[in-house]
Order: sequence, then structure tokens, then C-alpha cells
Amino acid sequence: MFLNTLTPKFYVALTGTSSLISGLILIFEWWYFRKYGTSFIEQVSVSHLRPLLGGVDSSSPSSSSTSNGDADTNRQSVSECKVWRNPLNLFRGAEYNRYTWVTGREPLTYYDMNLSAQDHQTFFTCDSDHLRPADAIMQKAWRERNPQARISAAHEALELEDCATAYILLAEEEATTIMEAERLFKQALKAGEGCYRRSQQLQHHSTQYEAQHRRDTNVLVYIKRRLAMCSRKLGRTREAVKMMRDLCVFQLMKEFPLLSMFNIHENLLESLLELQNYADVQAVLAKYDDISLPKSATICYTAALLKARAVSDKFSPEAASRRGLSTAEMNAVEAIHRAVEFNPHVPKYLLEMKSLILPPEHILKRGDSEAIAYAFFHLQHWKRVEGALNLLHCTWEGTFRMIPYPLEKGHLFYPYPICTETADRELLPTVFHEVSVYPKKELPFFILFTAGLCSFTAMLALLTHQFPELMGVFAKAFLSTLFAPLNFIMEKVESILPSSLWHQLTRI
Repeated sequence: MFLNTLTPKFYVALTGTSSLISGLILIFEWWYFRKYGTSFIEQVSVSHLRPLLGGVDSSSPSSSSTSNGDADTNRQSVSECKVWRNPLNLFRGAEYNRYTWVTGREPLTYYDMNLSAQDHQTFFTCDSDHLRPADAIMQKAWRERNPQARISAAHEALELEDCATAYILLAEEEATTIMEAERLFKQALKAGEGCYRRSQQLQHHSTQYEAQHRRDTNVLVYIKRRLAMCSRKLGRTREAVKMMRDLCVFQLMKEFPLLSMFNIHENLLESLLELQNYADVQAVLAKYDDISLPKSATICYTAALLKARAVSDKFSPEAASRRGLSTAEMNAVEAIHRAVEFNPHVPKYLLEMKSLILPPEHILKRGDSEAIAYAFFHLQHWKRVEGALNLLHCTWEGTFRMIPYPLEKGHLFYPYPICTETADRELLPTVFHEVSVYPKKELPFFILFTAGLCSFTAMLALLTHQFPELMGVFAKAFLSTLFAPLNFIMEKVESILPSSLWHQLTRI
């Protein structure tokens, strides 16, 4: 009788009011999400309703321990989308070319190799090269695009004199094994040390000699670094560590700005991790993980690995949700959040959710190229620490809930640059590799739900306004169908219970 007495105006008012209310909820939810990065309904249910129902809030207040002042001081002043030389770049002849021979794929893009050619001209040439015939030949060789032309020019330079840069080119591009490359680098070292000693004595005579000494210094540092990398690849890790330590000291003593581009401390960190000498790793981090120095994935994720190592072997998500996080676990989680915010692409490679490829010769900090270069060499170190990857798996996605939204704000670092995807597509071979894109914040369920509810009720309101009689029939049929099981149960109860008892119950 109640349903039959309802008029079409009632259905129009009902659907219009419900559409208005759901629309207001949607607008408020969207505004709250844009401002705070989370759903209001979800936050209230997790923070207030779940404890009342006996649940435990598993989210850790790790971000609250960092004040705004600390966040400001931790921000980096590195320009966005600046391409850096990969400190752990492979050898073209002994590694990149071997990959091409086996797979038929080119691991390096033309853009990446062009950047390397520019680096070589900067590192290994100067204005006084015309004074020495071999250096003049090598100056042209570094500009050659054809690898065979470069190799032929290097041999031509060696016929004239013992040229260090010619040996470097042959070691990088002609040598097909690491042992052969090491032999050529040792010859380059002998020639480079002689040039360095001569230019060191003449560097104060004129600006021309000073530029030549700067070039000879770059050549000497490059050769020693590559020799250390050869020792590391051939299994002589302790010897490599000693050479890298000497290079770090030499780099600190010299004031040439180009030396800082080598980032030798990242090679040192990787070698120390291979030796499992975590105390020395921490000492190196204490020196280079400084506010005034540029950050990198190696710095941030190595710091996270060391803190995770202290708790990862006994870490259990279920136990942590019941008792809460201890101080050491909180520090490890905060370090992981810091690393993931700096470069959010690394965890997918460390957790083997995405396939690795050979790292490029240049990387973009905070980009996919840096993530590939880091995971290619450091995945084994994370696997060696028991439970470290499990802790990373349980905590890394929580970073995106902590970073303020929209992404222009940032949390511990400057906001994530929007140009990284374009630069990574130039550095990485997109033919057989899908470039990783910054994980965007997904809309919470309640925003999607209220949007659907608002759209549905608005459509009902429009149809009810246009066809009130027909929609009234549909509404009555829907409600009758909805209450049919209840009516069936009521009829069964009436048939079972005595009529007098049922009459008394209905009166109550």
C-alpha cells in the first residue's frame, strides 16, 4: 500500500536529492585528495573505524619524524634532467659488442654514443694537441663516428709515438676480453704517467701548458679507474678497492672540476659491498651522503641496504602490524622511503618485476636509466643480505602515499622532474625495452565509487524527470523484487507461529 501511494514527484525528488548528495561527496573527496593525497573516507575508516572494530593500523608514522626544516636541508640543487656519465659503464669491445654478436641487438643508442664522443673530446683533448702529431690524430679520431675509423686512427697514432689516449681507445673498443683491455690500459698508464710528469713541471709557464696538464690529469685518472674496474671484473676485488681508494684521495687533492664527474666513490661502494665490508661502506657513505653533495641511486639505496641489513633477517609484516615497528625497523623503512622517493624505478628491477638490460654509458639521475645501471650491479648485493628484498617488497609502495600530491611538491627531495621519460627514451634502446614511467598516484576506490554513484543517480534523476510514470513502475517493480525474500520469510513465520502469538509480537 505504501509503494502504491507514492507519486512520480516523490521519485523525481528522491533521485534528484541522492544525485546532489553524491555529487557533493564526490567534490569533497576530490578536493581532499588533491590537497592531502588520500581519500577522506578511507582515512577516517582506517584511522578511526578500524581500531573500533579491532583492527591494527599498519601504516607507520615514519614521515612524521622528519621536520620541514630537515626536508628543506635534504633537498638537492642538481639541475633537472642533467645527463651524467655512468660510473660503472661497461667496455664497448669486451661487453657491449659481445652482446651484439650474441643477440643481434644494439645495446647503445646513437644519442648515448654521441654523448660519449663529446665526453672523450672533453676529457682527452686540449688546444695544444697540434703540437704533438699523435695527439692531433687522436683529436680527429674521437670525432669519428665509424668505430673502425677510430681504431685505425689509434693504430696510426701509436706508430708515431707511445700515445696514452690511443691505447685507451683500443682498450675500450678493439679489445674483445677484459684481460686484453687490462693489458692495453697498463700500456696506457705507462705512457700517461710520463706525459703527466712532464706537463706537471710546465703547468705554471702558460695557460696552454696548464690546459695540457689538466688533460693529462683526466687521462691518468680515467686509466686508473678503468684498470680498477678491470681488476674488479677479473675477481681481484681487494686490489680494485685499493686502487679506487687512491683515486678518491687523488680526486680530493686536485681541484679540476672534471674529476668530480667520474664519481669514483660509487665504484668503491660497489666493490666494498662485494667484499661484504659493510663498516667501510658506512664510512664512505658518511663522507659522500652529505647535504651539499649531489645524491644518486647508489648513495640512497646503499644507505637503505645497510639499515635494512640490521633488521631484515627477522622482519615479518604480520608481527610488525601486531606490535608496531621498532626503532631500527623504523629507520630502515624511512631509508627505503627516502631511496624510493629519489628514484622510484629501482624497486621493480631489484624485485625482478621488470627485466634488466645492459646499462647505458650515460644515466639520468632519478630516471629509468639510473635504475637499470644501479640494479645491474647491485642486485646481487641485495640478494646476499637475507630478508632485504622482502623488506623492500613490503614497504616501497608506501612511499607514494607519503609524498604530497600533486607531484610538484615533493617530500625529502625536489619534486620528481617531468622530463625524465623523454630523456630516458633517448638513452635507452626502446626497441626491446619498455621505459619505466614514474608511478602515478592512482585514484582511491572511494573517489571512483562516488563518481560512479553520482553518475548513476544523475542518470536516474534525468530519466525520472522525463518519464515519471514509467520510472515509477520500474521503481515499484524493483522494490517489490528487492523485498520479495523478506515477504516470503514473513509468510513462513506467520504459517508456523500461532496467530495469537504473532498478533502479540506485532503489537509489541
